[in-house]
Amino acid sequence: MQECIFEYKDAAMFPDVPSPVDLRNKDDALEWANTAMIKRPWRTEFFDAFLLAINNPNRGATSRILELGSGPAYLAEHVLKALPDVSYVALDFSSAMHDLARQRLGALANRVEFVERSFKDDGWTAGLGQFDWVITNQAVHELRHKGYAPELHRQVRDCLKEGGAYLVCDHYAGEGGMANDQLYMSVDEQRKALEAAGFAAVSRLLLKGGMVLHEAY
Repeated sequence: MQECIFEYKDAAMFPDVPSPVDLRNKDDALEWANTAMIKRPWRTEFFDAFLLAINNPNRGATSRILELGSGPAYLAEHVLKALPDVSYVALDFSSAMHDLARQRLGALANRVEFVERSFKDDGWTAGLGQFDWVITNQAVHELRHKGYAPELHRQVRDCLKEGGAYLVCDHYAGEGGMANDQLYMSVDEQRKALEAAGFAAVSRLLLKGGMVLHEAY
């Protein structure tokens, strides 16, 4: 496996890995939403791990959460039901996904600010404010090359309040995971990308079914 050289920042160094689907397309978005939990039913274990981390009494009170790549709101629904006083910003580049999310959330959508924006774009953080937690599930690889990850993580750091933390779950490359080691990072590379972005503490919270969840602050 080729190791990602995280100090490179020139986008030309990282040619995009094409995606087989266009999640901005209604049909592709619906297909993804309808099959995600069937293909990986253990995703609910990761949702519980997100909540366990957020509810850690040593992390302090939580009032605002930003989710990157929020999709059809499976994670958002889990969090909003458990944390009735939290306000939530759902950022996704797909209006089709936001439509599915609103349908799923029903009345819970009243507590969500839906932002249609790509975290690949410069200035995606503009106007969002700061958060106690930034969370993301199965979305970092939508950068379309793992070499972009440290810059995304640096931008996330700027969105965090003092004492805030970042929960990152994605597929990993290597044994038990994905084959494409340009799109996906190994578990170790995921940790290194967070450290390269300036996070002082990075902990692995859960590894299962080709996915891994890290907490960074």
